[in-house]
Amino acid sequence: MATNQDGGSSGYVFVLASVAALGGLLFGYDTAVISGAIGYLSDHFGLDAPMRGWAASSALVGCIVGACFAGVLSDWLGRKKVLILSAVLFTVSAILSGVPQNLTQFAIARIIGGLGVGAASMLSPLYIAEVAPASIRGRLVSLNQLTIVGGMLVVYFVNALIARFGMSFGGEAWNVDYGWRWMFVSETLPALLFFVFLLFVPESPRWLIKNKRAGEALATLARVNGAARAEAEADEIAETIAQEDTSVLQLFQPGLRVALLVGVALAILQQVTGINVVLYYAPEIFKSVGRAADTAIYQTVIVGVVNVTFTLVAIWVVDRVGRKPLLLAASAGMGLSLGALGMAFRFQRFEGPLVLFLVLAYVASFAVAMGPVVWVVLSEIFPTRVRGTAMSIATVCLWISCYAVSQTFPWLLETFSGNSFFLYAAMCVICFFFVWRFVPRTEGKTLEEIERQWL
Repeated sequence: MATNQDGGSSGYVFVLASVAALGGLLFGYDTAVISGAIGYLSDHFGLDAPMRGWAASSALVGCIVGACFAGVLSDWLGRKKVLILSAVLFTVSAILSGVPQNLTQFAIARIIGGLGVGAASMLSPLYIAEVAPASIRGRLVSLNQLTIVGGMLVVYFVNALIARFGMSFGGEAWNVDYGWRWMFVSETLPALLFFVFLLFVPESPRWLIKNKRAGEALATLARVNGAARAEAEADEIAETIAQEDTSVLQLFQPGLRVALLVGVALAILQQVTGINVVLYYAPEIFKSVGRAADTAIYQTVIVGVVNVTFTLVAIWVVDRVGRKPLLLAASAGMGLSLGALGMAFRFQRFEGPLVLFLVLAYVASFAVAMGPVVWVVLSEIFPTRVRGTAMSIATVCLWISCYAVSQTFPWLLETFSGNSFFLYAAMCVICFFFVWRFVPRTEGKTLEEIERQWL
């Protein structure tokens, strides 16, 4: 394995980050699998519009609850154990989602999976941040976002392959009876891999030091940063933890109260700037401007490819350019793209690939910063003793915002047509000025140095 300049193994760190990032892949896989299954599922159970909406969104209930409790549990039991629990939840949900006899059983299975998504969505980036050296922390945490969008892209193709097999094997009726079940069951394989790989990674060294297990922490830090640097870093972590108030109420003290505000606001802004409107409803957006259904689906795949590509760009530049400049550039690019998209709808200017170009420009802007960098900042800015709880608060706010945006957009599009995009563009403007005023520079600093910025 490659070594860094202090003698630590960068390859070892990458392996740890990759295992944790499988939680991100399952996050993306689990939330996107419904897109290919919902039509067949609805026909199988004879769902009307409200029940169809519940089938599609029931997992979000689990996401909110999972994110709410995962932080407290991880501060108590450790990051690794709760990640293992999330892997179990993913596996159980994948199996149960494939065998329900009615909508109630299906919704329960999806809520179980949502618990895993909620836990993994906050703990995977948190774990990566706590094991990664400061010099590459941004890139490694961004790897989690890459696996999220990668998981979405993978399941789009898996769903398509299962549906195509079903059409050739038994026609539409096979997909209505069985195809959608296999779409959900397909998640079992990555979920089991996540579970097995987690058994071989160490606990977060910062959590270990907090819980008086410095020897184990020192062994991990030595492999990450080299023996010479490990002892000094362990001492720095221990000193910072010793000076911290053990109560969660410290988050509401001056200084750290601002950190909580920044974290919660960034989580909400990531959603209310409209990303899931574009990702979840891209086919409807394209069809609303006159595209045929097959063309709309093809263009949606292009959106997914651009999302993955520019997330890779983010991984490359996040530690070089910095978090704050990327967030500013992204919010500006997203706002301009959405504003132009709203104008295109308002004046019915749909000729050529204009709408596709504007959607891709928006997705590229999001993927290069608002997607990965928000998770990087959230994983960095809170004190060690309450990092899990604080991440939970921010992630719960993110999932509530996600649910609200996903539920309101169909009504907005039907009622206001393209003018609804101006609302999301306005949110991008608010995001720009919030980042400019409140978000600190964190690149190249240890987590303990970042914490001291708030005090």
